[in-house]
Amino acid sequence: MRTSSIHRLGPFAAAAAALAALAVSTVATAQEVNVYSYREPDLITPMLDAFKAKTGIKVRFIYAKEGLIERMAAEGRNSPADVLLTNEFGLLSEAKSKGVTSPVTSAAIESVLPASLRDPEGHWFGLTRRARIVYASKERVGQDAITYEELADPKWKGKICIRSGQHTYNISLIASMIAHHGEEKAEAWLKGLKDNLARKPAGGDREAVRDVKAGLCDLAVGNTYYMGAMLKNPEQAAWAEAVKILFPNAADRGTHVNISGMAMAANAPNRENAQKLMEFLVAPEAQAMYAEVNNEYPAAEGVKASALVESWGSLKPDPLALSKIAELRKKASELVDKVKFDLGPGS
Repeated sequence: MRTSSIHRLGPFAAAAAALAALAVSTVATAQEVNVYSYREPDLITPMLDAFKAKTGIKVRFIYAKEGLIERMAAEGRNSPADVLLTNEFGLLSEAKSKGVTSPVTSAAIESVLPASLRDPEGHWFGLTRRARIVYASKERVGQDAITYEELADPKWKGKICIRSGQHTYNISLIASMIAHHGEEKAEAWLKGLKDNLARKPAGGDREAVRDVKAGLCDLAVGNTYYMGAMLKNPEQAAWAEAVKILFPNAADRGTHVNISGMAMAANAPNRENAQKLMEFLVAPEAQAMYAEVNNEYPAAEGVKASALVESWGSLKPDPLALSKIAELRKKASELVDKVKFDLGPGS
């Protein structure tokens, strides 16, 4: 029986119900911690149950696909939220910019998390890493190495599938290209990539792999964990079996990585318990569980990925600090609009 209290909410819906579910005194209580999560319950509950078993601290858990940052801002000092969990980095950056997080200083966290995966001011921390890689057709692509830069090479004209350039995963990748090459060269690269697309950017990463299997394109840009998700889905396993994973820039700077992560709420009523939870989530036990459940790479140093993830090949992560990417996300979004990336090739 699960020990954490979990509620599912749709986008922006049932705000009153969510607040009622957390309608407890905002006075700090020794045996509880309140979590607002963009990460789905099934992907986080095992760690929260383990935390309660170890500490005796009850976890009150609210899940929503959208709107949690806005809710925290609206609740202000009355917010019951202690910890914010996100399924991607852009939300961590947004949460900090909107003032709903507070800094945490913890030797337990800083000793295991690389500086590149945490905010220099302590406002957010990585929990898992996912690489933005290339899914290549086993039948039609002979090479076993690639770079992001090569995606703009005319030899791939009409052969690449990708989701919207404005999606947070691609914004982070484009921001990393700006960081490495400067805005002018990154713009030229983005134009070249757009010209090589097989169709207008659409769908998600799995749909791009589906289109490789269908022969519409030879390459798809996606996150690593989708391989695990597809292999576990009877309707999508054939898509996964049709492709191989190429880790871009493995021979030089390394592959771009994004994160899921956590932050302390600005008005956390149970701050001490919240920090205990955050420290637990980067400890080896929780990191190993996280990696197994989510098909992602642990953020903490020294913790191995699951056997399935390891089977995809060795990941050499780009050491570029995510805080630098955060600074360039707006510029990356502007470049997507400037080159009319989402209108597709020929536009």
